Amino acid sequence: MTETIEDLLRTEAPQVLGALLRRYDDFAAAEDAVQDALIAAAEQWPRDGMPDYPRGWLIQVASRRMLDHLRSEQARRRREEQHPHEPSPEVPDQDDTLVLLFMCCHPALKPTAAIALTLRAVGGLTTAEIAAAYLIPEGTMAQRITRAKLKIKDSGVPFRLPTPAERESRLVAVLHVLYLIFNEGYTSSAGPDLQRHDLSAEAIRLTRALHAVLPDDPEVAGLLALMLLTDARRDARTGEAGELIPLTDQDRTRWDQAQIAEGVDLITATLPRGPLGQYQVQAAINAVHDEAATADETDWPQLLALYGVLRGMTDNPMVALNHAVAFAMVHGPAAALDLLTTLAADKRIANHHRLHAVRAHLLEMAGDNTAAAEAYRIAAGRTASVPENRYLTLRGARLNQHP
Repeated sequence: MTETIEDLLRTEAPQVLGALLRRYDDFAAAEDAVQDALIAAAEQWPRDGMPDYPRGWLIQVASRRMLDHLRSEQARRRREEQHPHEPSPEVPDQDDTLVLLFMCCHPALKPTAAIALTLRAVGGLTTAEIAAAYLIPEGTMAQRITRAKLKIKDSGVPFRLPTPAERESRLVAVLHVLYLIFNEGYTSSAGPDLQRHDLSAEAIRLTRALHAVLPDDPEVAGLLALMLLTDARRDARTGEAGELIPLTDQDRTRWDQAQIAEGVDLITATLPRGPLGQYQVQAAINAVHDEAATADETDWPQLLALYGVLRGMTDNPMVALNHAVAFAMVHGPAAALDLLTTLAADKRIANHHRLHAVRAHLLEMAGDNTAAAEAYRIAAGRTASVPENRYLTLRGARLNQHP
């Protein structure tokens, strides 16, 4: 029952926020009111039962919180006098999530701030999870989100789908938001579970909706293909106890062949249209993995070439890290370890557990088990994900037993 309520609250939160924004046009206050309503629901519904109309219940409670806020703010006196008995907003029939998505990605905001705000309002990610995705401290991200709310408020942007011209200017940020929501769902940055299917499923749902609106945009199609091809491996990524199973050891009969076929068809139709974008390249990379019948049949030279193309499109250090892995599979671990030495100078990733995990893997490939075990130990200590910590710890312990 609790899990059902949590899933429902996540789905309804953007709809409730959208209803309040239509009525009150104050992003920061509306989000606070929605959070209060969600907390009240999480406390009351398990005890008293779920209401017949959950969205209406949430909107009513959030609206009361909003009115309380308006009455307590001296700066809102004039508005309160104009609307002394403001009725609750109507319960919308349509899905407001895409509207909210584009609204948060307003050009008045810097791209990083817009993306962070949208991850909070639409994706339901915590500030800590967003900070982890950006490889920055939580306090820094909290300040960005607060400033973004104030800019949305001051900009006076209406709550509606943008015009085609406005949509074009916001699309890059919207796609990146959906990408980050999916990534956090596919591999959670912290907590007891490796994956959060609610997040990855919502990211796929929203990207499908965006693809329906923009069917000819190659990067929208590329992102949808990327998500489908990646999510197809979800069931094989963990064992019965929730333990992490790496790609090379997964039971490929558990991969979702229907999703793989849909993703491959989508990217195959999209690539010739151009222009080429990074989501299309990432989709192509995952298609190569998914189409290999066994790990040994993986076409690593093709993957190395694709990662080379991707590195030319972005300076994301995680892309460079994945490129180093592909390089090792083609040219051997020694040369790839040299690439990691250079990458370690990048402050964005120098302390990230994945850099140390890849170093451990390459050292293990090179036969230096003592150094590999130490690198696994360091990597395990730098992840907040319980399954990743356990996996890395066990890898290191096994090597310590056979130095």
